[in-house]
Amino acid sequence: MYNYNLHCHSLLSDGALLPSEIAVRYLSLGYRAIAITDHVDYSNIETAIEAILKFCQRWPKNIPMSVLSGIELTHIPLEQFKPLSSLARKKGIKVIIGHGETTVEPVIKGTNRAALMADIDILAHPGKISDADTRLAKRKNVFLEITSRLGHSDTNSFVVQQARKFGTKLILNQDSHKPEDIITPEQLIEVGFKAGLNLKEIARIYKDVGEFINNQNK
Repeated sequence: MYNYNLHCHSLLSDGALLPSEIAVRYLSLGYRAIAITDHVDYSNIETAIEAILKFCQRWPKNIPMSVLSGIELTHIPLEQFKPLSSLARKKGIKVIIGHGETTVEPVIKGTNRAALMADIDILAHPGKISDADTRLAKRKNVFLEITSRLGHSDTNSFVVQQARKFGTKLILNQDSHKPEDIITPEQLIEVGFKAGLNLKEIARIYKDVGEFINNQNK
């Protein structure tokens, strides 16, 4: 099984740890892939991308865990998703997350749709995502996130039901910001079970995410 967490925040945004501290903690727990995905908007996207790419490009190839470069487009005006995701992709970012319409933060209505219409890979904590947006995520091959993060996880079961209804891909993530957010692979799988997923569905998630990670590592 491809143990992973593709949603990590470092002190380059609102996290508590350096990217290296994050990586070593996940490595010690047996993870095989992570992504550093700090929050960005127009104020910091270029400096954050430069720092994240510098770290990821220098991560030793002989260590048995890959570290992918990423960003999370967070609380931005709807019209900024497309230009910012395009900029990140051109700079070489591997994992682009859109901060979805979680029910525990004030998020601009229409954010799920705007993020999905841009070049993203993951829609994080999409809250009470609509049928239309769930279908759009399927068409765009975007993962909907099931998260272990307190608060954002309140709608995990709803997201699972929506994904089942339309055949949309899911991803299990941690949205880690501080050391206590970092959980074991077994605990992450338990988050999936609590959201209503069965063993077959979780195996499919790990297969789909594993293929995505392998493609990004090429």
